[in-house]
Amino acid sequence: MSEGDSVGESIHGKPSAIGRFFTRLGQKYQSWLDKSTPFSSMRWAATLLLTAIYMIRVYILQGWYIVTYALGIYHLNLFIAFLSPKVDPSLLDEGESEDEGPALPTKQNEEFRPFIRRLPEFKFWHSATKGIVIAMICTFFEAFNVPVFWPILVMYFIMLFCITMKRQIKHMIKYRYLPFTHGKRQYREDT
Repeated sequence: MSEGDSVGESIHGKPSAIGRFFTRLGQKYQSWLDKSTPFSSMRWAATLLLTAIYMIRVYILQGWYIVTYALGIYHLNLFIAFLSPKVDPSLLDEGESEDEGPALPTKQNEEFRPFIRRLPEFKFWHSATKGIVIAMICTFFEAFNVPVFWPILVMYFIMLFCITMKRQIKHMIKYRYLPFTHGKRQYREDT
């Protein structure tokens, strides 16, 4: 392997201009993501605005229903991962040790353990937003405009959503967890 074979390096072993550009672009992007972390409501508002723009574009163009369907399935999978615990209680054996990290309490008198998601909120938002951007880019290419009868896709998506959410809710009830807790319950003393 010669010294110029590394990705983004020139013949002399120094980073090429293109490599430096993409490295700097990646650093700027990561910096922007880091700065946006505490502003969850603003991030989600921007994502909802981007979703509205995408839906208006699809409505005006009257096409790209397969892309929209794929985006909906992708968002459904992200949402299910967001609602699911990191360690699935149905996969844990009773005799298993707790070396793998915190698990959900299974009995009423057990100590409070916070709900740890399989997909954290920030990663959920980031993946959902990237999916919308990719779907928006796909609407600029006629190759992705596959002719389909869109009402069938809508009905199939609604059925898939209902079946999936029913299964998820049954799982939540069976293993007694709620993915939207606000911390340990505080008891006040009457004085």
